Amino acid sequence: MDGNVLVIGLGLIGGSIAASIKATYPSSVIFGFDVKEEQANLAKTLGVIDKVSNDYLVTAEKMDLIIVSVPVLQTKEVLQRLSKVSFSKEVIITDVGSTKEKIVQFSKQLFEASNVTYIGGHPMAGSHKSGVVAAKAHLFENAFYILTPDDSIGEDKVQLLKQWLQGTRAKFITLQPSEHDKVVGAISHFPHIIAASLVHQAEVLNEENNIVSNLAAGGFRDITRIASSNPVMWKDILIQNKEHLLQLFNNWEKEMTDIKEKLLRGDEEELVSFFESAKSFRDGLSVKQKGAIPSFYDLYVDIPDHPGVISEITGYLAKEKISITNIRIIETRTDIYGALRISFQSEEDRVKAQRCIQQHTSYETYLNV
Repeated sequence: MDGNVLVIGLGLIGGSIAASIKATYPSSVIFGFDVKEEQANLAKTLGVIDKVSNDYLVTAEKMDLIIVSVPVLQTKEVLQRLSKVSFSKEVIITDVGSTKEKIVQFSKQLFEASNVTYIGGHPMAGSHKSGVVAAKAHLFENAFYILTPDDSIGEDKVQLLKQWLQGTRAKFITLQPSEHDKVVGAISHFPHIIAASLVHQAEVLNEENNIVSNLAAGGFRDITRIASSNPVMWKDILIQNKEHLLQLFNNWEKEMTDIKEKLLRGDEEELVSFFESAKSFRDGLSVKQKGAIPSFYDLYVDIPDHPGVISEITGYLAKEKISITNIRIIETRTDIYGALRISFQSEEDRVKAQRCIQQHTSYETYLNV
């Protein structure tokens, strides 16, 4: 498949999509633009793109595919500017944002009478790392990639976009824009709000007793990891998905009121039922399937507290050329076994690491599921 592709925004997502297209269609020419010129130049140096675009509006005129990979509110600005371009041929424009309904409505008005076919997109995968230096052609492998074409878009155009993106090895799903926002609001946007709220609650309590910050580790850190996400980005997402999130707030408040009343009544049977139903659904979720929130591929190792134990483990991993993204001691005290948490970029790396440690040491290992 030959053609010209322009990627606007060369971060982790845009860079990974560019890399996947380049790997699949080497005869195509991948242009890249980023507001940070050094980022675009780095993308070219790394071979993620073929050419740097200094002005995406000029480059866009002769493109077959344009991928807008910028924050949600900036996407609207980019689309607005692209609507002024006199495209010399038919072009597909897609984006990668996590909200779709307002963007689709906005683009329909912009490109209604032009050579442009806009198809909303949302690759549901990410990484602990950021920037084009972390881009990988296989980042979206086995992840859901949601497309949200307007009803007026022909199936042939949707299939053409899928063909361009087939190198991602993602699982494509087509949803109505409103359906997408409702679902992703529940499994991604709202959990970020809850995580931030839990952290705020701990912060307030810490003002009364600073032991909280010391004890708020382990599981608390795990369930609130996503609260460390970009604040401005999440402000924009919440604004764009306001209607669905407000409904989720209503549902959440109703459920919290219900569980509060059960607790006031001391209804043990109902309390058990509350946790059992949640456990049942959660245990049925796929462990390997990538989802809306980036997965954490953590491996826990029971280690004794003695000098050299960490370098011993990392040394074995280095010999096997297994890359780690983070390492942290959960708890370690003299004569008491502690847990070393090692984070990896993929499930494959985590499995290799577990086998490696089990082969070379007697330390017990276990996964987070």
